[in-house]
This record gives sequence, C-alpha cells and structure tokens, in this order.
Amino acid sequence: MRVLVVEDARSLAEVVAEGLRDQGMAVDVAHDGLAAAARIDVHAYDVVLLDRDLPGIHGDALCQMITDREDRAMVLMLTAAGEPGDRVSGLTLGADDYLAKPFHFPELVLRIRSLARRRPAARARALRAAGLELDPVRRNVLRDGRPVELSVKEFGVLEALLRASPAYLSAEQLLEQVWDENADPFTNTVTVTIGRLRRKLGAPPVVTTMAGVGYRIADDGTA
Repeated sequence: MRVLVVEDARSLAEVVAEGLRDQGMAVDVAHDGLAAAARIDVHAYDVVLLDRDLPGIHGDALCQMITDREDRAMVLMLTAAGEPGDRVSGLTLGADDYLAKPFHFPELVLRIRSLARRRPAARARALRAAGLELDPVRRNVLRDGRPVELSVKEFGVLEALLRASPAYLSAEQLLEQVWDENADPFTNTVTVTIGRLRRKLGAPPVVTTMAGVGYRIADDGTA
C-alpha cells in the first residue's frame, strides 16, 4: 500500500510517516499543496492523508484535484478543524473520511486500511500462485497450506510479486512499490530481502531471478 502524507507541520508529518512505515506501508511526504500535486502526478497512491490549511495549494482545492482523477486515491482529511460543520464541508468536497487532530494512531491505521479496501481500483482480496496464498487484509501467507511468518518488507515484496505474476519486477520497481522515495536505489536492500524471503518460503523455490530483468513468481519452481 502506498500512502501520501500531506502535512505542513514537519515534525507531525515525519512521526506519522514513520509510524505508517512500521505498519508496512510505503509512505511519501509533502509539506505543501504544490509538492503534493507534483507527487500525485508521478505516483499512484492508495490513500492520501490531507491537511486542509496548506501553503501553495489549499487542502480543499487539492482534495478536489485528487477526486477528479479517473484512477484516484482515497482521501482522508487529517486536520485540526474538527467541528461538525468542518467535517461536513470536508466530506462535501469529496473526502472519503475525516479525522480530527489530535488523533489515536491505531485508529488512523485502521481507517487507512479500510479506505484502501474501499478504493475503486482495489484488487482482489486473496492472491494465489505457485502454492502460495497471501491475504493482504489479514496479512498472512500460506505455502501449500503451511503458515509462513514474514517481516513487513518480505510481505510487501511477496505481495508485489504475486500481483505482477507471471511478469517480472525489477529491483527498482520493487523499491518503488514496497519502500518509498527515501529508499536508496544503490543499496542491495531488495537482494537481501529476496534472499530472506526465499529461505522462509522454503523448497522448491518459487521466486525466479533473471539477470538484468528482475524477479517473478514461477509456477514451475525454477529459480
């Protein structure tokens, strides 16, 4: 899941972003409306956490820009304006949910996951291939009916590969989908995560590597 946090209070934005990353989400941050609009033009987000009182482009205008897009993200307004009239006006602008500050972080996480499931472009709940079954909602994985315990990033990589199957994903594509814009493209993070994932999934191997191309889930078990 990819989330954009649009918040001009930098300390709050970073705290929220790090908390969501700990929950397995790829998170980008924008501190004003102009930066947020630029990111939305480049990346496909599942959910946008949107403050209303933003410099550059006001949050209300940005909300309308997002909701006018054909393949739009879900919008959760996260703002200090918490009166009933503020909530009504925010939802009238097209926001999908509204949460006033201060907020309880576990509630924020639940609301984000709920919005991602409701997104019109959301994919099927369970992903299956090569004896694997992954449930992105319950966040569990089975290999031939056997539960497999994965870390947050291992789970994200497997989910991305299953969604793309039988196509290959490059290391750069996996960084884009599973990590976020802060990831260093010159590290071996993907290679290390793939190695751990293969060991946990066990034999026969189902993650195939093609030099210069990337990784994929292979039903024939070659790797």
